[in-house]
Amino acid sequence: MLRSFLRSIVRFLFALLTLLESEGLENVPAEGGAILAANHLSRVDSPLMFGLIEREDVTGLVADKYQKNLFLHPLIEAVGGIWINREQADFQALRVAREYLQKGGLLGIAPEGTRSRTGALRQAKTGVAYLAEKARVPIVPVAIWGTEKTFKELKHFRRARINVRVGEPFMLPPLDRGDRGGSLQRNTDELVCRIAALLPSEYRGVYAEHPCLQELLAGA
Repeated sequence: MLRSFLRSIVRFLFALLTLLESEGLENVPAEGGAILAANHLSRVDSPLMFGLIEREDVTGLVADKYQKNLFLHPLIEAVGGIWINREQADFQALRVAREYLQKGGLLGIAPEGTRSRTGALRQAKTGVAYLAEKARVPIVPVAIWGTEKTFKELKHFRRARINVRVGEPFMLPPLDRGDRGGSLQRNTDELVCRIAALLPSEYRGVYAEHPCLQELLAGA
């Protein structure tokens, strides 16, 4: 009941304050454990995805700095957000996330770990690839752009144009036990390149010339 109420409010606000276009939402599995891996441009990215995804079990990893926010803390708790310390390797949070996925939950994560200050993709951390390996669940790549302009446009009484594009789910290959670190990095590059392939060229950042991205674009 509370989730439905919050989702209705979020949808109303985005419809009122932004010009939102989305595509590929049908690629989000209707049930079963899966990771939503998205680029991260703004604080509104998480509520945006919460409003768009119909599943009642969608939640996300949330930086623990927001635990002290009197407004956000109860809302994040209400939707089952999993707190994570982004300043270190938070294996406790990853264990909770893995268990959530293995129980069939849908979990949103930003592979970059934090917001991009430039608007373009920055070097991703290996946490999502590690978690996908441990939970053995598919990853759904999600590209978001325009959210970084939301508050700037509102200050000028304009509605920001926001786009969300969801790609097809995919499974990463198992890690190579003989080169765990190298294969973990390769898997990370692959999943972020799949996000980059969904983004306009100016948002692809450090992955713009990556061979994996070029291969994906050539096969599109």
